[in-house]
Amino acid sequence: MFEIAREMLVELEAGAPLGVVVVTAVHGSAPRAVGSAMAVAADGRAIGSISGGCVEGEAYELATRVLSDGGLVDVDLGGEGDLYAAGLSCGGSLGVVAFRLSAEDESMVQALRESLDPAERVEVHLPRHPERADQPFHLVRERARRMVIVGAVDFSGALASAAKALGYLVTVVDARPVFATRARFPQADDVVAMWPDRYLGGVDLGPQDAICVLTHEERFDIPTLQIALRSQAAYVGAMGSRRTHQRRVSLLREAGATDAELARLRSPIGLDLGGSSPAETAVAIVAEILRDRTGASGRPLSELRGPIH
Repeated sequence: MFEIAREMLVELEAGAPLGVVVVTAVHGSAPRAVGSAMAVAADGRAIGSISGGCVEGEAYELATRVLSDGGLVDVDLGGEGDLYAAGLSCGGSLGVVAFRLSAEDESMVQALRESLDPAERVEVHLPRHPERADQPFHLVRERARRMVIVGAVDFSGALASAAKALGYLVTVVDARPVFATRARFPQADDVVAMWPDRYLGGVDLGPQDAICVLTHEERFDIPTLQIALRSQAAYVGAMGSRRTHQRRVSLLREAGATDAELARLRSPIGLDLGGSSPAETAVAIVAEILRDRTGASGRPLSELRGPIH
């Protein structure tokens, strides 16, 4: 629901109610996650999606119905005995709750406002049908993952765009003020002109965050990677050739890096996708980050068996 918060608030703050359908459960294979939502405005416009197309018509009908009568519907879509949907083509089913939302629902509207700040953790309690009152549903949006990109180079702009598409809060940091400018990196949430090691020493990165070192200068790379590899960041990657990597590892060892720390380093950075342009390299980097985060194989889905979601 939070992914359509901005569009929902436009309607609500204008005094117009919405019919809202939110996914509360996913059974089997389904294309969207818990929390995905569709809203229908008073003029009939649909906002958002809950299924990637499979049961959008049924969700629209539910939202329109509760918008009109103010009721509350708590059902499964796509499963056997579903009265609303023809079924999900992927074979799964979705638990959904449909309800009318207006500006008078202050706590939910406030949660939508707070969700516009990706740095905030947001939690909201969704209404349930009386028959499911013993199954409360709290929708939580954790703070956005952070990515620190070291180096104000052309690859950094492409990586910032790719990371933003995945929901990361992106900071580009470089010691050279002439290169570390907002004009050069409008995609980033923040651009910092500071020695990267000093910057990393002052930020608190957690196990959902990533550090990508795209410079090729040892005076930047070594002190930066020393701090990065000791941080809680889930992913630490560095750009460079295999020869650069070997020298970098040697220098890091001399600087006191342990085997466990060096084992965390993804270098050369990214998956082997065969590309070399900034955009292609960015895709390879975020693909590796996503693979590491999910624990997936990274192999083509056509070579695998079993559910894909």
